[in-house]
Amino acid sequence: MKFLWTTAFCLIGSAAAAQNDTQAILITNIHLFDGVSAARLENANVLIDGHIISRVSTDEIQADGATVIDGQGGTLMPGLVDNHVHLSMVTVSIPDLLFGEPTYPLVRAVRDAEEMLMRGVTTGRDMGGNIFGLKKAIDEDIVPGPRIYPSGRFLSQTSGHFDFRTKAETHRAFSNIEPTPDRLGWVYTVDGVPQVLAAARENLRLGASQIKIAAGGGYASPTDPLLSTQFTFEEMKAAADAATDFGTYVTMHAYTPTAINRAIDAGIKDVGHGQLLDRETLERMAAEGVHLSTQPFTVCNEPQLDAFSNAKLNVVCQGTANMYKMVSEMPDLNVTWGTDLFNVPDASDQVEQLERLLEWFEPVEILKQATGNATSLLAMSGDKNPYPEGPIGRIVEGAYADLLIVEGNPLADLSAVTDASNIMLIMKNGVVYKDVLN
Repeated sequence: MKFLWTTAFCLIGSAAAAQNDTQAILITNIHLFDGVSAARLENANVLIDGHIISRVSTDEIQADGATVIDGQGGTLMPGLVDNHVHLSMVTVSIPDLLFGEPTYPLVRAVRDAEEMLMRGVTTGRDMGGNIFGLKKAIDEDIVPGPRIYPSGRFLSQTSGHFDFRTKAETHRAFSNIEPTPDRLGWVYTVDGVPQVLAAARENLRLGASQIKIAAGGGYASPTDPLLSTQFTFEEMKAAADAATDFGTYVTMHAYTPTAINRAIDAGIKDVGHGQLLDRETLERMAAEGVHLSTQPFTVCNEPQLDAFSNAKLNVVCQGTANMYKMVSEMPDLNVTWGTDLFNVPDASDQVEQLERLLEWFEPVEILKQATGNATSLLAMSGDKNPYPEGPIGRIVEGAYADLLIVEGNPLADLSAVTDASNIMLIMKNGVVYKDVLN
């Protein structure tokens, strides 16, 4: 069996993975939540060949030579998918990110990635940042961490949600000086169709699986009104066209119906927030197959933010309950879970945030948002999918072996997942990173 425990053992684990790519693992004595069903499959067995699930059955599976994992009556479920992460800046302050030692954010990101995996998050859709190097290191088993679906740099208009320049930094059009966030590889600050096209295509060249734009105002950004609409229709369409031409899609940062409807009109297929949405727009999204990748923003004040940003956050926070109430009444809308952890002093409550959804959803509905509902969203990367061999977020034959075994039944009690002490096994890509069963 392939085991990776801490960063110190990464090179050993990598060598083991190279030697054991074809080793079979048989998981027995478990009840199975597949990511989509309303009930568990009782007394199931799962066979894994290398990094792919090859068989799921309630019958005994004969697998001579396979390593057997006795699940001890726990629940086998897909690894969690956080559909809105910023792995290059989870616990990094904005001053350190933009004006500090340039290599410091990467060191923190390596630690944050390992901790995220050890909470049971086996895949993260990265929604903006300097991420390609960390993704490469994780994929090569140099450091442990979740799979990453990278957006690359944020696309922001001047004075948009990702324009974090200081007041002293003049726009490049007037000074011919690259803004600090752009120079360090975090943002493309772009205006007009040609610049948007160039930025989107550059991200795609570097390996982005989807493109992320700021279509509206944000609460953490220093200059934009929360209710502002950002990028013109033509600019949004340019980004969507560039992504579509490469077989992928655009996701957006936006809260309001005005910004979101403009983006959908332009061909954008995923809403990255949406806390201020109205029923009409949500119904349009359900009818047109637009995903809602939202987050339970139920904390209305964050200590690291100034008064201007916290005032905007309070508006978003107040809208969260109204949005989720409407969403809970729309079974045809594909809703996924994310956290948008960014510039926070501590990210340890990442998975615990699933419990915030209990006000509107049953545990099984919440687990679907964090597993099986993400499958179609990740698959929209199409030709730019970095993990094309099988589905992610579900336990089916042919899927990647990204799995958790938890003590108890998370479909009845969410703490079976949200309390990390109940997670008995963590596997990603057929590699075991945590095992307290033996």
